[in-house]
Amino acid sequence: MNLPTAFLEACEQHGHTPTEHCLHVQVTAQTLTHYHGDQSNTLTASTAVNGTGQQAGSFQTPLGLHRVCEKIGDNEPVGTVFKGRQPVRHNGKGDPTALITDRILWLEGLEPGFNSGCKVDSRQRYIYIHGIGDESRLGQPNSQGCIHLGAADLLPLFDTIPEGTLVLITEN
Repeated sequence: MNLPTAFLEACEQHGHTPTEHCLHVQVTAQTLTHYHGDQSNTLTASTAVNGTGQQAGSFQTPLGLHRVCEKIGDNEPVGTVFKGRQPVRHNGKGDPTALITDRILWLEGLEPGFNSGCKVDSRQRYIYIHGIGDESRLGQPNSQGCIHLGAADLLPLFDTIPEGTLVLITEN
């Protein structure tokens, strides 16, 4: 796999072997790159308006090594709106007020004291990769800590990657 050096170093530092699929979120570029074998696919994403940070309640995107701990929304129609990780309505695309749509990839931090545990726990902060009703702001900071993707990118990614996929979130 042709992973960036930063990804390999994070795996080695924290005792994890790269998974078959790996995701790298680069906050400065507002991208998510999916690595699989010798192939990579870079998608336009949005991270937090408030920048990066680890603290609960900061509404910032947490940095570091994570894994997809749960996939939510399999087989739901495009445009499904979620609240509390439950589908609440199926509007189809076009609801610009919907904050969490289409699919959810729930992230769990793998770095104790940095993005796991106490007040820095990414899972307890409900940090997801998910869809958004208004896709017009993809490519610029627009979330409250999560990573937004457009439905056209999120749905095939959701169908391709398994739970346990490693995700590295970095500034660059």
